Amino acid sequence: MTDLSHHFIYGACTDYLTGASLVDTDDERYRQKLARLLVEEKGYDRAELTARQTIETQFAGQFTVSRIDLVVSCQDRRFMVVRYGPGSLVTRERPAIAAARVLEANYQMPLAVVTNGEDAELLDTATGQVLGTGLAAIPSRAEAVALLPALHFLPPLPDARRERELRILNVFDVEVCCGDTCGLKAERES
Repeated sequence: MTDLSHHFIYGACTDYLTGASLVDTDDERYRQKLARLLVEEKGYDRAELTARQTIETQFAGQFTVSRIDLVVSCQDRRFMVVRYGPGSLVTRERPAIAAARVLEANYQMPLAVVTNGEDAELLDTATGQVLGTGLAAIPSRAEAVALLPALHFLPPLPDARRERELRILNVFDVEVCCGDTCGLKAERES
């Protein structure tokens, strides 16, 4: 579980997508705002959004859980990851691209969004190019339907390249606690 000792906890909140009870923090409020935006303004069905996906990595003794806040589907195809993080967006681009490239076993997702809840960047995961900025750049469901035929769902990465993407996630997403890395969980060590 994520260390929340450095977050102000307001109590509990109800997850917009699932109805589950979650720890209510400023970050979680932004995640809930993003889910509402995608459903209420962008036109996605709740069932087309999968929340809180994770990718676990361990390299050089450093265990990391990378969080993908939302995975967006359209016409039964997962095509976009959304990663939230406070602050600068540019520092979050590379790990979002890495996550989109490795999350699916059978293909690479073509789009990634990085957002701090107030601003966003839409990224092409094949090239790393920023396709648009601002929350308005996140494709609506209608736009996604139109985009899907032109999107490139590349095949899975070869093992060596996949490992490099996983290493990127491991380095960028290591959890830092009070100026040092969080210790490995004993049950995760191998």
